[in-house]
Amino acid sequence: MTTRLRVVHTTGFSYSAPVATSFNETRITPRGDSRQVVVAEHVDTAPTARQYRYTDYWGTQVITFDLHVPHDRLEVISSAVVETEDEIRPPEAVAADWKRLRSAEVVDACDEMLCPTPYTPHTDELAAHAREAAGDLAPAAAAEAVVARVNAEMRYLPGTTEVHTTAADAWERRSGVCQDYAHITLAMLRSLGIPARYVSGYLHPKASAAIGETVAGESHAWVEVWTGGWWGIDPTNATPVDGHHILIGTGRDYADVPPIKGIYTGGGTSELDVSVRITRLA
Repeated sequence: MTTRLRVVHTTGFSYSAPVATSFNETRITPRGDSRQVVVAEHVDTAPTARQYRYTDYWGTQVITFDLHVPHDRLEVISSAVVETEDEIRPPEAVAADWKRLRSAEVVDACDEMLCPTPYTPHTDELAAHAREAAGDLAPAAAAEAVVARVNAEMRYLPGTTEVHTTAADAWERRSGVCQDYAHITLAMLRSLGIPARYVSGYLHPKASAAIGETVAGESHAWVEVWTGGWWGIDPTNATPVDGHHILIGTGRDYADVPPIKGIYTGGGTSELDVSVRITRLA
């Protein structure tokens, strides 16, 4: 079943003093793939700025812009219409056994999605929980078991972690948000030798939304796993990826796909406000 959704993602920065100049980089534009078609998209800024686009190393669309006029507020609005479908895993995506995952060919090809990162360190505790969850299961089933373990152990509680919290720290607290769930899952899967990558996107939270109904959506994170082919799973909700998941980009962890980052001169202190509005169109 195809679902057509419109996403409007608004990010505002209010400054206590005027900003003189700034350079900004965004990764907030949905990306087309086998499950998702981007019908239309554009990004607007206030103040208005000339934009430059490129695709980064991980395949994510990046829009950059710089401002050279004094401003005490910056607003970035991404609007997109996408058609999404539930993910259907082909048989080859779950066919790899442990021998194949540990082969030199796979380890070399997926090296970047097997190595620890600052957000996803390999710790003895995370590895032990991963082994316990995986047991004697085949890789694909083991990945699902790890996701189930993370979902059962963690409590979704905004405010207990922040953007720089590592998987180890979030696991120690047993609480966090979708970014933490994804990082913990990645650390556990990689400790088992299962290639896994971080996915940034949006989630439509209301499956029963009527056509034309606009709801408060959210930026979201989940993971993709390679067990013969790539497939997605959502640790925060312990569900497969479906038509309510809108993909922006993938990487090793959050650091590869931050929605907006930049530098500026002047400005004093700043306050951030973000909203995501999602409308079901069909």
